[in-house]
Amino acid sequence: MSQILENQDIRALGSNLELLAQQVVEGFIVGLHRSPFHGFSVEFAEHRLYNQGESTRNMDWKVYGRTDKLFTKRYEEETNLRCQIVIDASSTMYYPWDEKSPQKNKYSNKLCFAAQSAAVLMNALKRQRDAFGLTLFDDDLRFATGAKSSTVHYRLLLNKLTELIENPVLNKQTDLAKSLHQVAESIHRRSMVVVFTDIMERPDQAEEVFSALRHLRHAKHEVILFHVTDKRHELDFEFENRPYVFVDMENGEEVRLQPNQVKEFYTQQVGAFKEQLRMKCLQFNIDFVEADIQQGFVPILQTWMAKRSKMH
Repeated sequence: MSQILENQDIRALGSNLELLAQQVVEGFIVGLHRSPFHGFSVEFAEHRLYNQGESTRNMDWKVYGRTDKLFTKRYEEETNLRCQIVIDASSTMYYPWDEKSPQKNKYSNKLCFAAQSAAVLMNALKRQRDAFGLTLFDDDLRFATGAKSSTVHYRLLLNKLTELIENPVLNKQTDLAKSLHQVAESIHRRSMVVVFTDIMERPDQAEEVFSALRHLRHAKHEVILFHVTDKRHELDFEFENRPYVFVDMENGEEVRLQPNQVKEFYTQQVGAFKEQLRMKCLQFNIDFVEADIQQGFVPILQTWMAKRSKMH
């Protein structure tokens, strides 16, 4: 894949979402053409390799300037794909968080990663002439649009995502099940539904989440569930062996402990819930994808691309 996709510095673009999305998607396109991996049959609607002797009228000189490769723009009829991107905007998504320095992790937390990933997907969808909408939720739906493919719509949604990144708010609860039920009821045509969430649900709420996921599939939507985590800390519980104060970002409650005292129990509980969720998604024919914020955007684009190819 393109070097730009492997370079975590791309995330330092922060809330400059239009530039970030453009660079990531164009790098991904180049990577597809260079890669010997042929697992995906979908071609981006706007680009194909230039064949010697063809007219240069539709040459994309911007891509050539960045890659030294000749691509021509290809214009196809609009597709019928509609994609609803759903982002959990509750307070746990702002982890990692430094209370003493709120600006410190603004562009490296889970919510920023989800917003950047959404911008990348919207850029790819727009290139394909696909329609896309955006839904933001915490304990209720806070923002929702229908699916459109216009540039004006694209920029409106980028602005909304930028606001989300730049204005973190703590003590916002989440209700994933309720919100997914609302999404299922609000989308009337068969669509791809892409959900970004950390799924910080209590075990006693698991069945409610599974019911909501089943509701989305019952409505004939194709669903991708990106489980957004800081894997090293949140799943593997890798902390130094010293006293910590852990703060619940949704209600402010504090717990003082040494990580090694609870690590084994914690990782067992988290692992069991994740496996239960994975099996339920498999049962419902939902793509469950671990989205570690340290791993970049390639897994996001690859999963979307594979799902899109199945829908056409």
